[in-house]
Amino acid sequence: MIPTPASRLAVVVVAAGSGTRLNGGAPKAFVPLGEHSILHHALRGVFAGPSAQVVIVVPAGYENAARAAVATAGGHDVTVSVVTGGASRQGSVAAGLAALDDGVDIVLVHDAARALTPPVVFERVFDAVAAGAAAAIPTVPVVDTIKRVDVAGHVVGGVDRSELAAAQTPQGFRRSVLAAAVAAATADHTDDASVVASAGHTVVTVEGDALSFKITTAPDLERARALVAPHAAATDDPTAPPALPRVGLGTDVHAFGGEGALWLAGLEWPGETALSGHSDGDAVAHAIVDALLSAAGLGDIGTHFGTDRPQFAGAHADAFLNHTVALLRDAGWRVGNVAVQVQANRPRFAARRVEAEQVLSTALSGAPVAVSATTTDGLGFTGRSEGVAAFATALIVPL
Repeated sequence: MIPTPASRLAVVVVAAGSGTRLNGGAPKAFVPLGEHSILHHALRGVFAGPSAQVVIVVPAGYENAARAAVATAGGHDVTVSVVTGGASRQGSVAAGLAALDDGVDIVLVHDAARALTPPVVFERVFDAVAAGAAAAIPTVPVVDTIKRVDVAGHVVGGVDRSELAAAQTPQGFRRSVLAAAVAAATADHTDDASVVASAGHTVVTVEGDALSFKITTAPDLERARALVAPHAAATDDPTAPPALPRVGLGTDVHAFGGEGALWLAGLEWPGETALSGHSDGDAVAHAIVDALLSAAGLGDIGTHFGTDRPQFAGAHADAFLNHTVALLRDAGWRVGNVAVQVQANRPRFAARRVEAEQVLSTALSGAPVAVSATTTDGLGFTGRSEGVAAFATALIVPL
């Protein structure tokens, strides 16, 4: 740990969540992330930060598992307590506060689900509170366009994102301020800063980090695993960038018989029978997506674009490929190049091959794309003109 100045510091690691949305077979903090648990990786960041007493709040029955995570994460020289959480987040935080040493006057509350938070974020939050703030939280800018949507799913207005920021953890507080606010709270809040703000205190912000994303859903877990896996054997730093390029394979098949026009390789083909599918049935684009996700270890197309994602119903290649590029970028990768082969009797690609390559390359932020096409001499479903198959190979390289 980094030596702490005069103020005494404690970090309460909240690891008591059930992880229902993650569906990982265990409470969220104890779901595997690489060779170890999510909690293990969260504790590595905590132990590498400012010197502090550490209190871990866990579900009943997981106390020994938490102690094992402390040992594997390098907490041998740290004062660590493990306590059982409450029925709510505020109850769990209260349990953590009750276990603090008498001399602690600054408390950082950290979600174990933000397992890859760099130690420097802990330092920034601590420094802000040590400098006199009652409360400090790390934030990152909101980059997506935000819409207000009614219960029917209709857009009813926009939101000025210049006034918005996404809150992360650890969130830091004067111990007396947080303890009094938690004790006085009469409603549930989504984070500890909201509890303190509702008690009338000012909350300041410090710079957060993109690596401090919250592992909530299966795609989040796949993203975290992709960040941990490439270099786990080569370095003790779980946030270090991967060193080598990676290759992935993808394939997709769609049958003819959809509604509207045929979309394939990012192009509309007037006069051709459409392919069926949740989106536009573009087997070429979908094979590329699977190849890229496979290379990055981010799951497959069903993980990120399944039928439970209505925003991709009817979507074309650019929506799929743009989103995949963003997923790769968040995981520390960019597209090197892609090669894809189409197997089908129709449409005829020769006249539009260059156009298809340009469209697909643009959607992949300029990465080169090579498209080839062949038939199967009348064999199989493609030979009978029942559908289209596509096979893609993708190379990705670290940012």
